[in-house]
Amino acid sequence: MDRQPHSEGGSRRGEWFVPQWGSARFRTFVGLLFLPYTGMVLSFAVIGSVLARQVFYGRLLAIVLVYFFGLGIAAHALDALGSRGVKPWGTVFSRIQLWGMALAALAAAYGIAGYYMVRYVPWLWCIALLEGFFVFAYNLELFSGRFHTDGWFAFSWGALPVLAGYVMQTNRISLAALLLAAAMALFSLVEIKASRPYKELRRKGPVLAGEEQALLRRYETLLKCISLGTILLAAGLLLGRSAG
Repeated sequence: MDRQPHSEGGSRRGEWFVPQWGSARFRTFVGLLFLPYTGMVLSFAVIGSVLARQVFYGRLLAIVLVYFFGLGIAAHALDALGSRGVKPWGTVFSRIQLWGMALAALAAAYGIAGYYMVRYVPWLWCIALLEGFFVFAYNLELFSGRFHTDGWFAFSWGALPVLAGYVMQTNRISLAALLLAAAMALFSLVEIKASRPYKELRRKGPVLAGEEQALLRRYETLLKCISLGTILLAAGLLLGRSAG
């Protein structure tokens, strides 16, 4: 696997979660999705959903799709736009293409969510409005980057997806859901705290000293463990509920 982030024009196509085959455009799109971290957020929505006493699996699939479109595609496309001149994925996609990708994905996310909010779960509007704010405020670093912090990251992409999953099933909030949301927010905080120094080390590329290379591998292992561990946790809980 290519471990030098600057070997392809300063892009991040050498990341561990990016396939090392296919065209640059394909690899960039897959990388842009940040699939392990998107998988964490989708898992949070699943975990919140299965906390409900009765699980409607059509609604569970819907909330997973909402977050896949809203975070996996839209938020990450906006993040590429809001990188303050830094082009972590190169220039494979133009600004117009990234905006089109983001807006189309948001339309899909809110189209799915809107159907359920109108018919079954009006309380989901509260979370939908908050997530809509953060998808722009966090990723485009609006308001002088005031909301582009680790704490707001943990709240918007850790706590809120859990609550969204639970509300999608029940149209209410419970103490158990709030506690679980806080726990997943802490997991998100660990992820972002490890991700930031990891990215800084990768930007140095081939100039890393031996100790820095070891630290880079340690951060990468931590990121793999927390993302894949969260996904397996959600999968296990979901299988347990469906089998019961």
